[in-house]
Amino acid sequence: MNRPHVPANLPEPTIHMAEGWHCLHQYYKVDQQALAELSESARAEGREHVARVLNPEGEFATARLQTSIVSGHRADIALMSMDADPLKIDAITQEIRNSAIGSALKPSYSFVSISEISEYVPTIEQYSERLKREGTHPGDPAFEAKVNAYQQRLPAMNKQRLYPDIPAFPVIAFYPMNKSRVPGANWFTEPFSVRSNLMAEHATSGIKFAGRVSQLITASTGFDDWEWGVTLWGRAPEHIKEIVYTMRFDKASAKYAEFGPFYISYASSPEDAMSHLRI
Repeated sequence: MNRPHVPANLPEPTIHMAEGWHCLHQYYKVDQQALAELSESARAEGREHVARVLNPEGEFATARLQTSIVSGHRADIALMSMDADPLKIDAITQEIRNSAIGSALKPSYSFVSISEISEYVPTIEQYSERLKREGTHPGDPAFEAKVNAYQQRLPAMNKQRLYPDIPAFPVIAFYPMNKSRVPGANWFTEPFSVRSNLMAEHATSGIKFAGRVSQLITASTGFDDWEWGVTLWGRAPEHIKEIVYTMRFDKASAKYAEFGPFYISYASSPEDAMSHLRI
């Protein structure tokens, strides 16, 4: 049997990405009727099993794993997991589904995405050109200082985008978003230079919340119904509202952004989450 010709320079097929992690946001509702039908021993067994599965240091743990308690009627408990292996992430879903309390934990929403370095993160050369446009030029000590500082922090910033640490902040907000394609506000017909400048303005607004809000943007084009997922960790609840409100006035958002549902939740250990939900 003749096999199709495969160019010699192609990489081996893989479910791993060249760089970055797979990411899954998973939301569950407690089915009270299904829970009531379980014996106390089954509930205890299920709680112990799910707690073991969701232990961020345990045998089932993905590279990043966080549990949170969701506010509002659309979900009760949320999981965020990231790993190089998408099947390791999915294994957590299957372990929960097959646990003794799996019948009482109904998936209500999920979002599949991957970590990435945005095309709008300036290279050293692009950052230097931006400084020139702003009136700072080579030979000026301020120019050299800014370029050197950016060059030193860029690797760490890109590592955080691809392999993010989860901050020790208690408030978590998640929402999906698209860039508009409507006539007169089609993001994808704008020149790259225009889009880049708009995103630079957007980033400047976000920097003002350093220390109060940590942000992760994951890419979902081709993976889910939206183009990006935004995860915000807040030091306090009002910081989430403030950053979302502030950044909506940036033209990149005011003219071109389309937002999906917002989920707000509060970081918790798996044991405390199940206790809170009376499972």
